[in-house]
Amino acid sequence: MIGKLRGIVDSVSGSHIVLDVNGVGYVVMCSARTLRSIGGAGEPASLRIETQVREDAINLYGFADSAEQDWFRLLTTVQGVGAKVAISILGAVSPEQLTNAIAAQDKTVLTQADGVGPKLALRLVTELKDKVPAFMASAGRMAVPSAGPVPHSLAGDALSVLLNLGYRRAEAYAAVSAASRREPEAQLDALIKASLLELSRKDNAA
Repeated sequence: MIGKLRGIVDSVSGSHIVLDVNGVGYVVMCSARTLRSIGGAGEPASLRIETQVREDAINLYGFADSAEQDWFRLLTTVQGVGAKVAISILGAVSPEQLTNAIAAQDKTVLTQADGVGPKLALRLVTELKDKVPAFMASAGRMAVPSAGPVPHSLAGDALSVLLNLGYRRAEAYAAVSAASRREPEAQLDALIKASLLELSRKDNAA
């Protein structure tokens, strides 16, 4: 099994590259996001590799970082999501956006990807809603808002408090994520209060 490749980009075509590693050209399928990050022909590149072995082929999928590779693995656990669709999703939606979309049960974000219609988007948010918090915690990545990072321990502690109060994991995670974006400098007490306010707003809207 191949876990990582480092070499020179020989060529880029559509959704794959040929990576020259010591004179051997490896055909590696990549998301649009990864293709944008590695540059063009002649540029050095290092990719994390997911190897899929079939009866008729050995396919290599390359990722610029561990977050994208971890999401690829998680996405392909969903029925109807093969490697091609997972790569398409990762090209259209960043790992951070995926985390927030699943937590907030936002199907619209996922339909930005080619090959993902409303039914598949619904299946994705439904099947992954309870997996994402554990997945992010095990990877050491709680939600990191674009407005400013919140220390992982604060987000994790706030999530634990909401869970102990009886809130479901998916809605608690979405509330902490939204509160972190609204108040990126908040300490634990303020983050918990802001998260509870998000939950209250959701209840009132319903």
